This record gives sequence, structure tokens and C-alpha cells, in this order.
Amino acid sequence: MRFVFGLAAVALAACQSPAGVSAIPAAPPGNTPSIPEVVAASKPEEWRKLDPANTLYMDFPNGRVIIELAPQFAPNHVANIKALSREGFFVNGGVTRVQDNFVTQWAQAAEPLRAPKVGVEKLNAEFTLPRSAPVSFNVLPDPDTFADEVGFSDGFYAARDKDRVWLAHCYGMVGAGRDSDENSGGGTELYTIIGQSPRALDRQLTVVGKVVQGMEILAAFPRGTGDAGFYKTPAEYHRYADMKIAADLPESQRTNLEEMRTDSASFQTLVNARRWRKDGFYTKPVGRIGLCNITVPVRAAK
Repeated sequence: MRFVFGLAAVALAACQSPAGVSAIPAAPPGNTPSIPEVVAASKPEEWRKLDPANTLYMDFPNGRVIIELAPQFAPNHVANIKALSREGFFVNGGVTRVQDNFVTQWAQAAEPLRAPKVGVEKLNAEFTLPRSAPVSFNVLPDPDTFADEVGFSDGFYAARDKDRVWLAHCYGMVGAGRDSDENSGGGTELYTIIGQSPRALDRQLTVVGKVVQGMEILAAFPRGTGDAGFYKTPAEYHRYADMKIAADLPESQRTNLEEMRTDSASFQTLVNARRWRKDGFYTKPVGRIGLCNITVPVRAAK
């Protein structure tokens, strides 16, 4: 069964950050450093290696897509995706939907569909956590349209209000597709954002992780010509060999990556350089930055 997104309107939170949030840092003097310059000047301890137990590989004929999972936000969905992977549910799966400026979506794509043996098709939604949940939150002091506060939680784009915290629908974030019933998804069909960030989807779908490598693959497939960007026939699907957990593969078959820590001084330098960008081309610094306009650097692990 093909899941679709519930696009119910979400109430907009106030744009102003609550009391206690740090002021926006001042503009650095002179031209701002580039991302490669910030990365080159960073220290080894400002990076964290991806956990193989929470890293997924999708191998396409033209390359590997790597997804970092977020069990701290969606523990049941992440556990189910791992169970589905280990039982071979995704073998010879396919990209079934590519909607321009929106999402790429993939699934088992078997004909006929194989029912899960260990994993399940449906789970209760995991849209948000209590604000008191033991998850990190590095606040971005800039105002946001969709939440009281935004920032990063262990490298994932996140948002919160006075009661709840959740993952945000920025470019590359991965979620579980569903039907109108909010408890109709479970991870048997997944999607990633390939266009302008549809933040109205925040708290409407369960976000399970983000793509850390291979977006150039997922964003480049031909757009589907059916309703909502679905491909009209299975012959149009773009096949991947399987969706495997990195920890289940021999070391020789892994792609070992590390990501800049979003609580590091170098990351704060990077964010402020993007906020006040000034160089030979950019001459009018904005002095503000949106959550989804920030890219967390990823590189081969050293």
C-alpha cells in the first residue's frame, strides 16, 4: 500500500524566541570564512563518528545513500526499520515517488508486496517528545516562523515550544510515510525532503533520521508523472539493492563518516559566518539565518 502525507495545516508559533535565548552574535570583522576554511581549522574533538548501529545504507547502481537514524526521537520506528532491514523486507526495493520541490519516497516495491515477518506495517506516531526529554538541544537564537525555538539535537534539525520538542522537515531529513490516520505509518515506506523545507509537516509525520551522504542521488531521479509525483508503473521505479544497517556489514564494506558536533565552537563559527556572510560576492550581510539554511559538515572519518 502506498502511503501519502497528511497535509493538515499546522498552527504557527510566535516568531519571537522566548526569554533566556542568547542574543544573535555580532558580525565578525572583515570577510567571513568559508565552510572549507572552518572545517580545516576545526579540532579532532569537534567531530563525532556516526554510530554503525544507527546508520543505514541504500546501495543504488550509481552510488550509496547513507542515512543516520534518530532513535532518541523515534525509538519504535527506528527499531522497526532495523527489524525490517534484518528480515530482508527492503531487498530490491525501489524509489516509487519523486515530487518536484518536495520529496523522494521509497519502499519495498515488490510485486506482489511481501508482508513483514518480524517488523510491522503500522506503529503509533512519534511526532514529538516532552520538552523535558533527555535529548540535547543547541539553540539557534535567530527567529523562526514555525516554532518558539529551533536548533540542533546531536546534529539533527530540531524545534521546540514550552511543552514539546521535535525534528524539523529540512532538506535531507527522513520520515515515515503514512495515510490520513496518524498511526498508519511504521517505516515500511520512507521519504526525504528534496526541495524547499516544508516545515508545515513538522509534528504531522514521524521523522526518523537524515541523509548524510547521497542526496545528489535521491534528488536527481526523474520526477514522477502520476498523482503527487508517484511513478505510474513499477517499470519506472529506481531500484536499490537493499537497505542495510552498517553494523551488520563487515568493516571492509562500511563507509565510515564523521559529522561536526553542533555544540562545538567551530560549528558556531560556521553558523555565524553564514549568518553574516561577506566575501567577494556577498556584500550585504543579512544578520539572520534560518534553521534549514545550515548544513552540518560531514567527512570521511579520520
